[in-house]
Amino acid sequence: MSGPNRVENEKLYSASLDGTIKLWDFTDEILIKTFLVNAKLLAFYTPVVDGNTVFAIIPRDKGLFQLVSINLPKSTAHEVDAKDFSVILDDVCQSPKSISFGRETEYVASVKALELQVFFFKKKKHLRFPLSFKQSKGANNTFTCVACHPKEDCIATGHKDGKIRLWWKFNHKKEYTYSSQHWHCEAVNDLIFSTEGTNLLSGGIEGVLVQWRFGYESKKEFLPRLGEAIEHIATSPDGVLHSTSHSDNKIMIIQSNLELSAIIQGLVKGQEIMTGLMIDPRSKALVLNGKPGHLQFFSLQTDKQLYNLDIVQQENINQSGLNLTKVVKAAFDCQGTWLVTVEERMDDETALELQMKFWTYDKKNQSFVLNTTICTPHENHISALCFQNLNGSRSPPTLVTASLDCCFKVWILGDDSDIYRESVSWMCDFVGTYHSLQATNCNFSEDGSLLAVSFEQIITLWDANTWDLKCTFCQPPGKIRHLAFGRLSCSKYLLATTDNGFLCCWNLLCCSLEWSTQLNVMVLEVDPLSENVAAFSELYRTVDLFIFKPDEPRPLYMQKNVCNVQVKWALFVPRELAEDCGSGSQPWLARSQLYFLSDSQDLMTFSTKSVEERQTLSSKQLVAEENVAMTPFHILLGKHRQHQTKSWQEVEQTALPEGSAAINEMLHTPAHVLPNASFLCLMFINSLLIPKTDERSEEEEEEEIESEKEESESDTEMNVIKDKQEEQNVHLPEELVPKLTKSEEKELKKLHRTNYRWLFSECSEEIDID
Repeated sequence: MSGPNRVENEKLYSASLDGTIKLWDFTDEILIKTFLVNAKLLAFYTPVVDGNTVFAIIPRDKGLFQLVSINLPKSTAHEVDAKDFSVILDDVCQSPKSISFGRETEYVASVKALELQVFFFKKKKHLRFPLSFKQSKGANNTFTCVACHPKEDCIATGHKDGKIRLWWKFNHKKEYTYSSQHWHCEAVNDLIFSTEGTNLLSGGIEGVLVQWRFGYESKKEFLPRLGEAIEHIATSPDGVLHSTSHSDNKIMIIQSNLELSAIIQGLVKGQEIMTGLMIDPRSKALVLNGKPGHLQFFSLQTDKQLYNLDIVQQENINQSGLNLTKVVKAAFDCQGTWLVTVEERMDDETALELQMKFWTYDKKNQSFVLNTTICTPHENHISALCFQNLNGSRSPPTLVTASLDCCFKVWILGDDSDIYRESVSWMCDFVGTYHSLQATNCNFSEDGSLLAVSFEQIITLWDANTWDLKCTFCQPPGKIRHLAFGRLSCSKYLLATTDNGFLCCWNLLCCSLEWSTQLNVMVLEVDPLSENVAAFSELYRTVDLFIFKPDEPRPLYMQKNVCNVQVKWALFVPRELAEDCGSGSQPWLARSQLYFLSDSQDLMTFSTKSVEERQTLSSKQLVAEENVAMTPFHILLGKHRQHQTKSWQEVEQTALPEGSAAINEMLHTPAHVLPNASFLCLMFINSLLIPKTDERSEEEEEEEIESEKEESESDTEMNVIKDKQEEQNVHLPEELVPKLTKSEEKELKKLHRTNYRWLFSECSEEIDID
C-alpha cells in the first residue's frame, strides 16, 4: 500500500505499487471495483474534491516524481481503466508526508529539499517559497513533512533540525510570513492537525508525541515514553482518537486527552539481531533481540508479542550516535529453567565492558528473575555459548562459553548459601585452551557426553565428564564458521562449515572425515526432532536452501532463490502435533517448521499447506475435532477444543443441514439489502434444526418411514404368533424370557416384514413348509 486511504460511506480506497486502485466494502470484506492506472502509485490521497477524483505521486523520467490527479470513471465493470490523469505538480518528493491538501482542497502544499510549493486549484496559481541553506550550529532548513490547517490558511512544515514553521499569508509571494517553534532535538518525522484544527501534533526520534495549541504555540502538552521513533501520526475523523506508528513495528492508539488507549505490537524490528533465534521451552515463544537492551518473547501461533524482558535495566535514550549497551548473546537450557545473556558496550575511548547474567524462571511471577551477574567473564568478546543437555540427570546445570581471548570456560551451578539464606549461584569450574588460538564456536552432543570447541581452523573434542581433550579435526583448511552435532540416528556425526566455502561431516566413531562438499554455507541449523539439517548457502547474491541428513551428502530437498537478501538466522520450531504431509508437501516439515530471518529483518517460514488451506484452516479444524454438522454460526461462535483430536483429512464430514444455504445467504448479504427480519425469522429457526443422524443407510430410513404405515398390520401378525405359541403350550419362566430393547424390537419387525417367498419358490422341492 502507498499513502493514506479514504473511508467514506463504508467504502475504502487503497492504492498499490502494482498500479491499481481498489474500492472495497470493508464491512462485508468485498472488493467492489479495481481501477487500472498503469503507473506505480508511490503515494495516494483522497481529499474531498468530487466523488471521482483522487491524487497520487507517480514516477517521472530521470528519477523525478510528479503529483497527478486521476479521474475514476463510473462503470459497472469489475475492472476499469483509469488512465485519464493530469499533472498538478511536476517536481515533488516521493514521500507521502511531503504533500498536504488544505482548506477543503482549495490548495495543495508540497515540500522538497529547501522549497515549499503551493498550488491553488481554482486560480491555477503556483507559488514557490525557498529557504536559505544553513547547517551551522546544528541548523538544517531541509523540509521533512508538511500539514495544512483544515479550516484556515495556515501551513505547518517540519524540518531536519527539529523546527516547526507555521506559514501565513502565502496567497501572495511578497506578503508571506512564518513563525518558528522548536522542541524536537532532531528531525520532525510527521505533522498533522486535529480534525477541528485546534491542535497540531508532531513526533520524531524522541518517541514523544507533542501537542501544540494552535494560536498558542507556547502551550504544549507531551505524551512521553512511547518507545522507538514516531514515523507517522493519524487522527480519526471525529477527532476522538489519535494513532502513531513507530519504527519498531508498533501502532499506539491515543485518546484526544493524550491518554494511551491501546498498543498493537508486532515483531519488534529495528535493532540488529545479535542473539539469533531461540525458542523458550516453557512458553514455546520465539525469543530474540527486541527493544534496545531487551529480549522479546513473540508467539508464533497468535502472531503477537507476549512480553519484553529487560536485560540491561537502564533508561533508553533515543538519540543517534550513542553507544548503548547491547544484548549480544543468549541461550536457554533444555527445560527453560535457566536463561543466560551476554551484554557488552564498547566505544573508541573506553575498553570493552562485558557482563554475563544468569536468569532463573520464577513460577510465581511467570517470568525470569536475575540470579547471578558476572562482570568481565572473558577478556574479549564472547563468540558462542551453549548449555549441556542432560535430560533426567541430577548433575548440576553446565554452561560453556567460547571467547576470542583464546579460551573456553565451563560454568556450573553451585551452592552459595550462608547463615542468613539458602541460595545458588554460577561459578567457573574449568578453563580450556588450545595453542593460543581464538575459540570461535562450541556445541554439546545430543547426550551431553562430548563437547566440541573450534579454535579458528581446528576442531577439538573434549570429554564432558573429565574435560580431557580426546581428539582434533583439522581438514580441510579454513576457519570454522558453524559447528553442530547430528541428532537421533545421526548423532555419531559432527558437521562444520568453513569460511572458504566447505561443508564437512566427520564420523565420531572412527574419527575420520565422512564426506565434504564445496558449499558457501551462511546459516546451519539442526532439527531437534529429526535427523534433518538445514543449510542456507549464498553465491553471487543468491540464497539457496538445502535440507539433508549427515549420513548422506545428497540433499533431501533443495530450494533455489529463497530470498533476495542475505539470511542471517534460522530455527527449527517443533510442532505440537506432527502433520500429515501429503504428496505435494515435504516430509521434512512434518515434525518441525523452519523459520528464517533475513538481513532486512523479515521473518519467513515454510508451510505444508497451500494458501487456500490456510485460509480455511479454522473451519476445517472445527469439523475434524468435534465431528458435528458445521453451520456458519458454528464456525462463527466456535467451540473449545476437545482432548482427543484427529486430522481433518481422516474425519468424514457430516453433511450440512438443509437450512445452511439460508444462513449463508444471511451472513454474506449486506444488511441494507436483506428483507424484513420477521420474514427471515421462520426460515432462520428452521435452518438451525439439525436432523438426527446415525449409521443407518438412506434405504433403511425409507423403509422405517414405510413401516409406520404398516405398523397396525405387523402388530396383528405378532399377536398371531403369540397365540400359536400358547397353543403349542410353550411356557418359560418369567425370569428366562428375554427382554428386547426398542431398537431390537424394530429390527425384529423389519425381519418379519422381509419377503422370503423368492427363497421358498426356488427350494419348494427340498424344504417342507408346514
